Amino acid sequence: MQPSPERHRADHFLCLRANDWCAHAGVLRTFAAISRLGDGVAWYMLMAAMVLLDGFDGLRASAHMAATGALALLLYKALKRWTRRPRPFAADVRIRAWIAPLDEFSFPSGHTLHAVSFTIVALAYYPQLAWVLLPFTAMVALSRVVLGLHWPSDVLAATVIGGGLAGLSLWLGAALPF
Repeated sequence: MQPSPERHRADHFLCLRANDWCAHAGVLRTFAAISRLGDGVAWYMLMAAMVLLDGFDGLRASAHMAATGALALLLYKALKRWTRRPRPFAADVRIRAWIAPLDEFSFPSGHTLHAVSFTIVALAYYPQLAWVLLPFTAMVALSRVVLGLHWPSDVLAATVIGGGLAGLSLWLGAALPF
């Protein structure tokens, strides 16, 4: 199913406007750093901290996040191969990729999918982390559009997919005996 011309125009317009923000060095540095942390660094540090600070309960939460992340990886790679949607900078010369992409295709945003699913699972175990995880996840998602690597609809779809995956993971996890 192809997006309607109106939705495509809105996606394009929003991507162009957001991408222009990186012309300011401070904005570029901020979003590049957030995106780099969203590559996995922040999540691995969080999982390690959970184990170090909360022992077996932290290990359980970290293992749940890791299992959800593995499923997210398989799902988003399959979707990218299936949809083969070009990245914004490849579709429009006016959109600049401010950092190098990790792979060729745009849909869905793997960074966003992982950030949303990791955040939801982590908050199920440690709701007190909402004050840091929710803004960080929003900034990871925004960074992907600002940096010219994803269309807004890639990020929106990844948010829905990541939320659904995390919800399914929590539902299945509740059925486990440990």
